[in-house]
Amino acid sequence: MHSINIHNKSGHDQTFEVHGWTNNQNITVKAGQTSRIPAPDGSSGAIIALHEGHEGEQVEITKNGYGGNDFFDVSNIVGAGGNITAMQVGDQSTLKGDPHFMQDMNAAWHKASQDTRNQLKGFVFTNAQGKVTRIGPIKDSPQLEKLVRTFANGKAYVGVGAWNGNPGNPNDNAQSSAGHGNKDILITYNDGDASPDLASPKRDSRVAAFEVQRVQVAAAPPANGPGIILTNKSNKECTYFFYDNYWNGNGTAGANFDKPMKNVKLAAGAKSHIPLPTTFKGRVQRGTELPATWVEFQISASNDGAAHGDISLEQGCDGAATITSTDGTHRQNGFANDVLKHAPAAACAKKPDGTKAIATTVGNWASGPNQAAIDYLNKVVGQKKAYIVGGTGTDDVASKNKCLAVDMY
Repeated sequence: MHSINIHNKSGHDQTFEVHGWTNNQNITVKAGQTSRIPAPDGSSGAIIALHEGHEGEQVEITKNGYGGNDFFDVSNIVGAGGNITAMQVGDQSTLKGDPHFMQDMNAAWHKASQDTRNQLKGFVFTNAQGKVTRIGPIKDSPQLEKLVRTFANGKAYVGVGAWNGNPGNPNDNAQSSAGHGNKDILITYNDGDASPDLASPKRDSRVAAFEVQRVQVAAAPPANGPGIILTNKSNKECTYFFYDNYWNGNGTAGANFDKPMKNVKLAAGAKSHIPLPTTFKGRVQRGTELPATWVEFQISASNDGAAHGDISLEQGCDGAATITSTDGTHRQNGFANDVLKHAPAAACAKKPDGTKAIATTVGNWASGPNQAAIDYLNKVVGQKKAYIVGGTGTDDVASKNKCLAVDMY
């Protein structure tokens, strides 16, 4: 039988409310110790940290669920007073949660306006020194949800997700992704860094090395180094934004909708090499508003070290785009024809600035898929050239030299 292991990295005993196991009896884990809860296949429940009797951060788990996989997520919707993460033992790619949630919350609170703080009275609790010690239920305060999303979006459940006909936030919905098979679960709690101890000092050194690499690349980018060669094929100046995913799994990703890594402004017809770290997995799009064409790519895939990319119209289309290898293989995908000019009104939606675009084909929080957009894009582009709906059928473009060429029309 597999187990749920709760490791308390803090310097004090910590009590957890247990739902679904231990006859629903609370469990107290001593400072620096790990407690084990047997978790039979098919069982479901939650481990919820308690703070002064109030429910806080929690891990929701289903053991050996659909397809023989564990399903688990970290949620802060009922509150928080500490930091918690969860992962399948031995598989750090399944790690979920913000290991510095309360520290990030404090930073956001101290940057917030007085008006925001006034609106959060009764939801954010501080000590005599002004430090946030606990927050109340995010699900009951849209203003608190808005603040928490500035730092924890895509790392844990912040809103209620898809529920009762509400489509929810896609970054919340993504938290319910499956683990990799049926394994022991490790929950790590701490007042400070709640990263699991399996993240050894050696791993931390690698992370530090990546950060150094990012700085060096930005300071002196090689002419044809890792990144993309971006060309503005439109007839006007455009600013392009690069979004690194919040997390990446086996065929899954936590799309980043609100925190671009960088942006670049290009005049009409201009071209520029945009250096990016080899860890980048995300997209580039025109501006920050949807609907928009996404050029999705990664710089160095784990299986072959090459750059890979494609075009996606699932979040809308505000113009054509192509992606091309630069390693001499001459692989290309995407489309260059103007699909906006003759798009039927039923397939279109205006961007926030009033410009015309083709609506999202998946819907997300935007009232559901637009079938007219799906039908029209299938006719004028086709799934082989760009993702119109999810799944398969869109050709991948790979470039062994970790550099792709992207033209945006």
